[in-house]
Amino acid sequence: MSAGLNVSQPSREDFASLLEESFLNHEITEGSVVKGRVVAIEKDVAVIDIGAKTEGRVALKEFNGPGRDGDLAVGDEVEVYVDRIENALGEAVISRDKARREESWVKLEKAFEANERVTGTIFNQVKGGYTVDLDGAVAFLPRSQVDIRPVRDVTPLLGTPQPFQILKMDRRRGNIVVSRRTVLEESRAEQRSELVANLEEGQVIDGVVKNITEYGAFVDLGGIDGLLHVTDMAWRRVNHPSEVVTIGQTVKVKIIKINHETHRISLGIKQLLADPWEGIAARYPEGAKLKGRVTNITDYGAFVELEPGIEGLIHVSEMSWTKKNVHPGKIVSTSQEVEVQILEVDSVKRRISLGLKQTLQNPWDAFAEKHPVGSEVEGEVKNKTEFGLFIGLEGDVDGMVHLSDLDWNRPGEQVIEEYKKGDIVRAQVLDVDVEKERISLGVKQLGGDPFAEAGEIKKGQIVTCEIVEVKDSGLEVKLVDTDMQTFIRRAELARDRADQRPERFAAGEKVDARVVQFDRKARRVQVSIKALEVAEEKEAMAQFGSADSGASLGDILGAAFNKKKGGDEE
Repeated sequence: MSAGLNVSQPSREDFASLLEESFLNHEITEGSVVKGRVVAIEKDVAVIDIGAKTEGRVALKEFNGPGRDGDLAVGDEVEVYVDRIENALGEAVISRDKARREESWVKLEKAFEANERVTGTIFNQVKGGYTVDLDGAVAFLPRSQVDIRPVRDVTPLLGTPQPFQILKMDRRRGNIVVSRRTVLEESRAEQRSELVANLEEGQVIDGVVKNITEYGAFVDLGGIDGLLHVTDMAWRRVNHPSEVVTIGQTVKVKIIKINHETHRISLGIKQLLADPWEGIAARYPEGAKLKGRVTNITDYGAFVELEPGIEGLIHVSEMSWTKKNVHPGKIVSTSQEVEVQILEVDSVKRRISLGLKQTLQNPWDAFAEKHPVGSEVEGEVKNKTEFGLFIGLEGDVDGMVHLSDLDWNRPGEQVIEEYKKGDIVRAQVLDVDVEKERISLGVKQLGGDPFAEAGEIKKGQIVTCEIVEVKDSGLEVKLVDTDMQTFIRRAELARDRADQRPERFAAGEKVDARVVQFDRKARRVQVSIKALEVAEEKEAMAQFGSADSGASLGDILGAAFNKKKGGDEE
């Protein structure tokens, strides 16, 4: 029986040669696309005869897909891809999807080389984008390439055939990258060019507000957008475009400028209204005072609306007579009504300079009227500097007491240390300079000038001094019956060096001295005990001594002393 089987069945080599001959005769090879005929439809598969007595099965779902009609009937002729000529069941392994993909790749490569658009259908969402069916070939559509503007919901685009541009193809890896945005931009550019060609600068046209931003609004002019900048919405100050327009609103605009290269169109609404700056100088003459509303506050001043579309600037330097280096927001507030004065009008630059302090009385004028030179004032020490004291006065102005006006006798550097911030000080008004905004005060003038009040004091005169303070270097003394003080140096305390010792004297003690210098204008007086002793010695020599008398100096001075004593007693 075994021998019979061996005779009736061909060998493995014979079968292989017969099968190869059969395939060669019918030109069926693995990896090729062939035509077949549907011979039966069983549940979810179609049985397809590809010739050479070879059949294969293809799932019906491969004949369905986005943008394709999936109806299939017995007798239909279809193209399939031969994966394997025969499997374990003796059937060919064929695929409709792979056949369509192979066919599509050929077409797509030609379109890519020719830079032509292709038609595809978005059918699924993946990480970073979407998948697109290009008639069998699957391409990747990045999210950024879906539309010109970001699209939140791509659902309306799913399953709808539409044009795409191939950006990249790699057949070895099976990668295709497409863009829908490129197609839209090209179409939009063509439409914009056509629409821009029909528009002219200066033309008035109706548009619909499409979008609002911080700097303006985009207006649809019928397929092309124009920018209505916030500064061109109204002659008045507009803080935000939403104050003037709303999305969906129909507005009449004027075309200000058209850039034919970039297709950008600038629009304006205020250009359709009368210019409020015409004849501005006549309506707002310099020096005029009027009321306005504060619209904006900056570091350098405040803007005040005088009428719709007309604003002026109060510079920070023109806000207050007394408040210097203060932020404008601490003087005025937004929406506040203020009275201002017109300082300057520039109709060419469209600028109006305003003054706020000019509507108020100059506090230095007011001070000068109420406190003439010579009057007394009282105020608080605001600040101490190396050159004097600043005193706060009524009317929110400051006066300054210079170091030289603190005391008649002592140095100002020494006297100023006795004052501190917050002390209440009385002073005399010495001078008021309204233009320079300066008030000069004096403290020592309240006590009178001892030099002016002093009687006739001459050089060589003998005066009595009261010792105020004993120092190592000499004596601080005060001339009796005056307010004048001076200093007797150690060398001037006696004629004899042995007696030039300050400790010989005591505070409160009175001594006689000779005036060696008195300058009323320079306010200087200098006295010397030594000079007095020398002068008395000369006088004694002249009266009681002679060249041939034989008397000693001691005898002469003794006689002179006794004479002076006797005269004092009489």
